[in-house]
Amino acid sequence: MVRKREFNEEQALDAAMQLFWENGFEATSLTDLTTGMGIQRPSLYATFGDKQELFEASLRKYNQWHAVSVRQQLHDHVSVQEAFRAFFEQIAREGYGGKTSRGCFCINTMVELATHDEKIEILTREHQMYLTVIFQERLEQGVQAGQLPKSVHTKSLAQTLIVSLIGLTVMLKSRPERSFIEHSITGILSLLED
Repeated sequence: MVRKREFNEEQALDAAMQLFWENGFEATSLTDLTTGMGIQRPSLYATFGDKQELFEASLRKYNQWHAVSVRQQLHDHVSVQEAFRAFFEQIAREGYGGKTSRGCFCINTMVELATHDEKIEILTREHQMYLTVIFQERLEQGVQAGQLPKSVHTKSLAQTLIVSLIGLTVMLKSRPERSFIEHSITGILSLLED
């Protein structure tokens, strides 16, 4: 008779995601994971596979959540300019919010692992491309609403905004002067002026 699992898989995966997001792949031990997830090693292996497989599942969970969150944030404002202003300013606030900024789990992973792990490279690149589509859709809505000129190449602008987002998120790890970040965000947002 197969023994019934005595833990909630989604809650355990969420706990793993939080640990990997906070510490990265290398600095998160199996003991950290079993303690944080509230499960024993045999259950971890039986349910999620090894540490690498658990990490990939955690990253996929984060990417799904993050895409929904970004889409919602960009649709909380009528004006496309205000939507992106609020979005980038929120990134900056989070970067200065506590002792350390977790930043974006996907971007952290890209920096830590993508250069030497092909599967992670693909997972992180796919997420950046998906975010680019979300940005492009929002920019196209701005064009249709007359908030941006019809001549705007929304795909190129979305790609530029994604590169800016990644750069800003990585730079915030070193906590530069706030004025540096504020001026950078002003420069990024100037791309949205008509």
